[in-house]
Amino acid sequence: MFLVPEVCVLPVAGLSTRNLPATKVIHKGFLTLHGVPIIQYAVDACREIGVKEIVFVYSDEVGKELFERYFAPNEILEHYLKEHGKNDLLKVLHDIVPENMKFSFVKQDAPKGNGHAILMAKDIIGKRDFIVMWPDDVYLSLHGMPNVLAQLAQVYQQTGGVVENIMECRREDMVRYGALVGAVQDGRIVKAQGLIEKPALENVPSNFASMGPYLLPNVLLDILTEVRTGVGGEVNLSDAIDLAAKRGIPLHGVLCDAVRFDCGTKYELEKSNIRYSLMQDESLRVYTRQLLDSMVL
Repeated sequence: MFLVPEVCVLPVAGLSTRNLPATKVIHKGFLTLHGVPIIQYAVDACREIGVKEIVFVYSDEVGKELFERYFAPNEILEHYLKEHGKNDLLKVLHDIVPENMKFSFVKQDAPKGNGHAILMAKDIIGKRDFIVMWPDDVYLSLHGMPNVLAQLAQVYQQTGGVVENIMECRREDMVRYGALVGAVQDGRIVKAQGLIEKPALENVPSNFASMGPYLLPNVLLDILTEVRTGVGGEVNLSDAIDLAAKRGIPLHGVLCDAVRFDCGTKYELEKSNIRYSLMQDESLRVYTRQLLDSMVL
Protein backbone atom coordinates (compact mmCIF):
# COMPACT_ATOMS: atom_id res chain seq x y z
CA MET A 1 0.00 0.00 0.00
CA PHE A 2 1.50 3.35 -1.12
CA LEU A 3 0.84 6.48 0.92
CA VAL A 4 -1.01 9.29 -0.85
CA PRO A 5 1.27 12.34 -1.30
CA GLU A 6 0.67 15.15 1.19
CA VAL A 7 2.19 17.99 -0.84
CA CYS A 8 0.74 19.50 -4.03
CA VAL A 9 2.42 21.85 -6.51
CA LEU A 10 0.19 24.43 -8.21
CA PRO A 11 2.01 26.21 -11.08
CA VAL A 12 0.50 29.71 -11.24
CA ALA A 13 3.37 31.56 -12.89
CA GLY A 14 1.77 32.28 -16.27
CA LEU A 15 0.99 35.79 -17.47
CA SER A 16 -2.61 34.83 -18.33
CA THR A 17 -2.55 36.64 -21.67
CA ARG A 18 -5.44 34.49 -22.93
CA ASN A 19 -7.72 36.00 -20.29
CA LEU A 20 -6.92 39.69 -20.84
CA PRO A 21 -8.05 42.33 -20.05
CA ALA A 22 -9.19 41.08 -16.61
CA THR A 23 -5.83 39.46 -15.93
CA LYS A 24 -3.98 42.74 -16.34
CA VAL A 25 -4.60 43.41 -12.66
CA ILE A 26 -5.67 40.08 -11.12
CA HIS A 27 -4.31 36.58 -11.42
CA LYS A 28 -6.47 34.22 -13.49
CA GLY A 29 -6.77 32.00 -10.43
CA PHE A 30 -9.24 34.56 -9.09
CA LEU A 31 -11.48 34.53 -12.13
CA THR A 32 -14.61 32.69 -11.14
CA LEU A 33 -16.41 29.52 -12.15
CA HIS A 34 -20.00 29.50 -10.84
CA GLY A 35 -19.08 32.34 -8.47
CA VAL A 36 -16.04 30.61 -6.96
CA PRO A 37 -12.41 31.54 -7.76
CA ILE A 38 -10.82 28.88 -9.97
CA ILE A 39 -7.96 28.36 -7.51
CA GLN A 40 -10.42 27.41 -4.77
CA TYR A 41 -11.46 24.26 -6.64
CA ALA A 42 -7.86 23.01 -6.65
CA VAL A 43 -7.41 23.71 -2.93
CA ASP A 44 -10.74 22.06 -2.08
CA ALA A 45 -9.73 18.94 -4.04
CA CYS A 46 -6.50 18.80 -2.06
CA ARG A 47 -8.41 19.18 1.20
CA GLU A 48 -10.58 16.18 0.35
CA ILE A 49 -7.63 13.77 0.17
CA GLY A 50 -5.73 15.18 3.15
CA VAL A 51 -3.01 17.25 1.46
CA LYS A 52 -1.02 19.08 4.14
CA GLU A 53 0.94 21.57 2.03
CA ILE A 54 0.34 23.44 -1.21
CA VAL A 55 3.25 25.03 -3.07
CA PHE A 56 2.38 27.94 -5.35
CA VAL A 57 4.94 28.50 -8.11
CA TYR A 58 4.50 32.18 -9.01
CA SER A 59 6.17 34.65 -11.35
CA ASP A 60 5.58 38.09 -9.82
CA GLU A 61 5.19 39.58 -6.37
CA VAL A 62 1.74 41.02 -7.10
CA GLY A 63 0.39 37.57 -7.88
CA LYS A 64 2.04 36.11 -4.80
CA GLU A 65 0.49 38.78 -2.59
CA LEU A 66 -2.98 38.03 -3.97
CA PHE A 67 -2.66 34.36 -3.06
CA GLU A 68 -1.28 35.20 0.38
CA ARG A 69 -4.13 37.61 1.10
CA TYR A 70 -6.84 35.29 -0.20
CA PHE A 71 -5.69 32.34 1.91
CA ALA A 72 -5.18 34.39 5.07
CA PRO A 73 -7.81 35.41 7.69
CA ASN A 74 -9.58 38.74 7.22
CA GLU A 75 -10.45 39.87 10.74
CA ILE A 76 -12.26 43.06 9.68
CA LEU A 77 -14.54 41.19 7.28
CA GLU A 78 -15.14 38.38 9.80
CA HIS A 79 -16.07 40.89 12.50
CA TYR A 80 -18.50 42.65 10.14
CA LEU A 81 -20.22 39.40 9.17
CA LYS A 82 -20.55 38.31 12.81
CA GLU A 83 -22.00 41.67 13.89
CA HIS A 84 -24.60 41.57 11.11
CA GLY A 85 -25.57 37.94 11.64
CA LYS A 86 -24.40 36.88 8.18
CA ASN A 87 -23.44 33.41 9.34
CA ASP A 88 -23.84 31.80 5.93
CA LEU A 89 -21.26 34.18 4.47
CA LEU A 90 -19.04 33.72 7.51
CA LYS A 91 -19.00 29.99 6.80
CA VAL A 92 -18.06 30.68 3.17
CA LEU A 93 -15.18 32.80 4.41
CA HIS A 94 -13.98 30.16 6.86
CA ASP A 95 -14.20 27.41 4.25
CA ILE A 96 -11.70 29.18 1.99
CA VAL A 97 -8.75 28.03 4.09
CA PRO A 98 -8.58 24.32 5.01
CA GLU A 99 -7.58 23.56 8.59
CA ASN A 100 -4.01 22.36 9.12
CA MET A 101 -2.94 23.19 5.55
CA LYS A 102 0.31 25.05 4.90
CA PHE A 103 0.80 27.38 1.94
CA SER A 104 4.31 27.81 0.56
CA PHE A 105 5.59 29.97 -2.29
CA VAL A 106 8.49 29.75 -4.71
CA LYS A 107 9.30 31.99 -7.67
CA GLN A 108 9.85 30.97 -11.28
CA ASP A 109 11.92 33.76 -12.80
CA ALA A 110 11.38 32.89 -16.47
CA PRO A 111 8.74 30.96 -18.46
CA LYS A 112 10.78 27.83 -19.18
CA GLY A 113 7.97 25.29 -19.11
CA ASN A 114 5.80 23.42 -16.64
CA GLY A 115 8.59 20.98 -15.82
CA HIS A 116 10.87 23.87 -14.92
CA ALA A 117 8.14 25.36 -12.73
CA ILE A 118 7.85 22.09 -10.81
CA LEU A 119 11.62 21.97 -10.34
CA MET A 120 11.45 25.35 -8.60
CA ALA A 121 9.55 23.58 -5.80
CA LYS A 122 12.16 20.80 -5.42
CA ASP A 123 13.63 22.08 -2.14
CA ILE A 124 10.20 22.51 -0.55
CA ILE A 125 9.02 19.07 -1.67
CA GLY A 126 12.15 17.48 -0.24
CA LYS A 127 12.01 13.68 -0.17
CA ARG A 128 8.22 13.47 -0.43
CA ASP A 129 6.15 12.11 -3.29
CA PHE A 130 3.96 14.89 -4.64
CA ILE A 131 0.94 15.99 -6.66
CA VAL A 132 0.84 18.40 -9.59
CA MET A 133 -2.39 20.11 -10.62
CA TRP A 134 -3.12 22.60 -13.40
CA PRO A 135 -5.49 25.16 -11.79
CA ASP A 136 -6.89 26.00 -15.26
CA ASP A 137 -8.72 22.67 -15.27
CA VAL A 138 -11.66 22.14 -12.91
CA TYR A 139 -13.30 18.72 -12.60
CA LEU A 140 -16.82 17.98 -11.41
CA SER A 141 -17.18 14.35 -10.35
CA LEU A 142 -20.25 12.41 -11.45
CA HIS A 143 -22.43 9.60 -10.11
CA GLY A 144 -21.54 10.25 -6.47
CA MET A 145 -17.85 9.61 -7.09
CA PRO A 146 -15.16 11.36 -5.01
CA ASN A 147 -13.19 14.14 -6.63
CA VAL A 148 -10.58 13.45 -9.31
CA LEU A 149 -7.65 13.50 -6.88
CA ALA A 150 -9.41 10.97 -4.67
CA GLN A 151 -10.09 8.72 -7.69
CA LEU A 152 -6.40 8.90 -8.64
CA ALA A 153 -5.36 8.27 -5.05
CA GLN A 154 -7.31 5.01 -5.00
CA VAL A 155 -5.20 3.73 -7.90
CA TYR A 156 -1.95 5.22 -6.57
CA GLN A 157 -2.34 3.38 -3.28
CA GLN A 158 -2.23 0.12 -5.21
CA THR A 159 0.34 0.86 -7.92
CA GLY A 160 2.62 3.69 -6.84
CA GLY A 161 4.71 5.18 -9.63
CA VAL A 162 3.08 7.81 -11.84
CA VAL A 163 -0.71 7.97 -11.76
CA GLU A 164 -2.47 10.60 -13.85
CA ASN A 165 -5.92 11.60 -15.03
CA ILE A 166 -6.42 10.87 -18.72
CA MET A 167 -9.18 11.41 -21.27
CA GLU A 168 -10.03 9.55 -24.45
CA CYS A 169 -9.97 11.97 -27.41
CA ARG A 170 -10.41 11.91 -31.17
CA ARG A 171 -7.20 11.10 -33.01
CA GLU A 172 -7.08 14.52 -34.67
CA ASP A 173 -7.28 16.23 -31.26
CA MET A 174 -4.36 14.26 -29.81
CA VAL A 175 -1.84 16.61 -31.43
CA ARG A 176 -2.75 19.12 -28.66
CA TYR A 177 -1.95 16.84 -25.73
CA GLY A 178 0.47 14.31 -24.38
CA ALA A 179 -0.41 10.83 -25.66
CA LEU A 180 0.09 7.53 -23.83
CA VAL A 181 2.44 5.10 -25.60
CA GLY A 182 1.93 1.33 -25.45
CA ALA A 183 -1.42 1.77 -23.74
CA VAL A 184 -3.24 -1.31 -22.42
CA GLN A 185 -6.70 -0.66 -20.98
CA ASP A 186 -8.29 -2.56 -18.12
CA GLY A 187 -11.61 -0.91 -17.30
CA ARG A 188 -10.95 2.67 -16.22
CA ILE A 189 -7.20 2.07 -15.72
CA VAL A 190 -4.75 2.28 -18.63
CA LYS A 191 -1.21 0.99 -18.17
CA ALA A 192 1.33 2.63 -20.47
CA GLN A 193 4.98 2.32 -21.48
CA GLY A 194 5.56 5.99 -22.09
CA LEU A 195 4.21 9.42 -22.99
CA ILE A 196 4.82 11.64 -26.00
CA GLU A 197 4.05 15.36 -25.92
CA LYS A 198 1.92 16.77 -28.76
CA PRO A 199 2.71 14.12 -31.38
CA ALA A 200 2.35 14.73 -35.10
CA LEU A 201 -0.95 13.31 -36.38
CA GLU A 202 0.76 10.48 -38.24
CA ASN A 203 2.64 9.50 -35.06
CA VAL A 204 -0.25 9.50 -32.56
CA PRO A 205 0.29 6.29 -30.51
CA SER A 206 -3.12 6.13 -28.80
CA ASN A 207 -6.31 8.06 -28.12
CA PHE A 208 -5.52 8.45 -24.42
CA ALA A 209 -4.58 12.04 -23.61
CA SER A 210 -2.54 13.05 -20.57
CA MET A 211 -4.54 15.76 -18.78
CA GLY A 212 -3.49 15.83 -15.14
CA PRO A 213 -3.67 16.03 -12.19
CA TYR A 214 -0.66 13.81 -11.52
CA LEU A 215 0.45 11.81 -8.47
CA LEU A 216 4.22 11.50 -8.78
CA PRO A 217 7.10 9.67 -7.08
CA ASN A 218 9.86 11.83 -5.63
CA VAL A 219 12.43 10.43 -8.08
CA LEU A 220 10.68 12.38 -10.84
CA LEU A 221 12.29 15.56 -9.50
CA ASP A 222 15.74 14.12 -10.23
CA ILE A 223 14.59 12.96 -13.65
CA LEU A 224 13.31 16.46 -14.43
CA THR A 225 16.85 17.81 -13.98
CA GLU A 226 17.93 15.57 -16.87
CA VAL A 227 15.16 16.58 -19.27
CA ARG A 228 16.22 18.69 -22.22
CA THR A 229 13.96 21.33 -23.73
CA GLY A 230 11.25 19.76 -25.86
CA VAL A 231 8.09 20.98 -27.58
CA GLY A 232 7.94 24.78 -27.52
CA GLY A 233 11.56 25.00 -26.37
CA GLU A 234 10.45 24.29 -22.80
CA VAL A 235 11.10 21.71 -20.09
CA ASN A 236 7.96 19.58 -20.08
CA LEU A 237 6.65 17.35 -17.31
CA SER A 238 5.45 14.86 -19.94
CA ASP A 239 9.03 14.26 -21.11
CA ALA A 240 10.09 13.46 -17.54
CA ILE A 241 7.17 11.05 -17.14
CA ASP A 242 8.17 9.35 -20.40
CA LEU A 243 11.77 8.98 -19.22
CA ALA A 244 10.58 7.63 -15.86
CA ALA A 245 8.43 5.00 -17.60
CA LYS A 246 11.34 3.95 -19.80
CA ARG A 247 13.35 3.37 -16.62
CA GLY A 248 10.74 1.00 -15.25
CA ILE A 249 8.65 3.31 -13.07
CA PRO A 250 4.99 2.25 -13.43
CA LEU A 251 2.79 4.62 -15.43
CA HIS A 252 -1.00 4.38 -15.10
CA GLY A 253 -3.66 6.65 -16.52
CA VAL A 254 -7.12 6.75 -14.99
CA LEU A 255 -10.29 7.54 -16.95
CA CYS A 256 -11.81 9.43 -14.06
CA ASP A 257 -15.58 9.68 -13.70
CA ALA A 258 -15.78 13.46 -14.01
CA VAL A 259 -16.51 16.37 -16.33
CA ARG A 260 -13.61 18.67 -17.22
CA PHE A 261 -14.14 22.43 -17.33
CA ASP A 262 -11.41 24.26 -19.24
CA CYS A 263 -10.86 27.69 -17.69
CA GLY A 264 -7.66 28.53 -19.57
CA THR A 265 -9.03 31.08 -22.03
CA LYS A 266 -11.71 33.73 -21.92
CA TYR A 267 -13.93 31.80 -24.35
CA GLU A 268 -13.47 28.42 -22.64
CA LEU A 269 -14.13 29.99 -19.23
CA GLU A 270 -17.39 31.50 -20.50
CA LYS A 271 -18.48 28.11 -21.87
CA SER A 272 -17.48 26.41 -18.64
CA ASN A 273 -19.47 28.89 -16.57
CA ILE A 274 -22.59 28.23 -18.61
CA ARG A 275 -22.26 24.46 -18.42
CA TYR A 276 -21.14 24.21 -14.79
CA SER A 277 -23.81 26.62 -13.55
CA LEU A 278 -26.59 24.84 -15.45
CA MET A 279 -25.45 21.51 -14.00
CA GLN A 280 -25.50 22.92 -10.46
CA ASP A 281 -28.58 25.17 -10.36
CA GLU A 282 -32.11 24.15 -11.38
CA SER A 283 -33.37 27.74 -11.19
CA LEU A 284 -30.76 28.78 -13.74
CA ARG A 285 -31.86 25.96 -16.05
CA VAL A 286 -35.45 27.19 -15.86
CA TYR A 287 -34.37 30.81 -16.48
CA THR A 288 -32.17 29.80 -19.42
CA ARG A 289 -35.00 27.88 -21.09
CA GLN A 290 -37.31 30.88 -20.69
CA LEU A 291 -34.66 33.23 -21.98
CA LEU A 292 -33.91 31.11 -25.05
CA ASP A 293 -37.61 30.73 -25.81
CA SER A 294 -38.07 34.50 -25.76
CA MET A 295 -34.98 35.42 -27.76
CA VAL A 296 -34.84 36.08 -31.46
CA LEU A 297 -31.61 34.45 -32.56
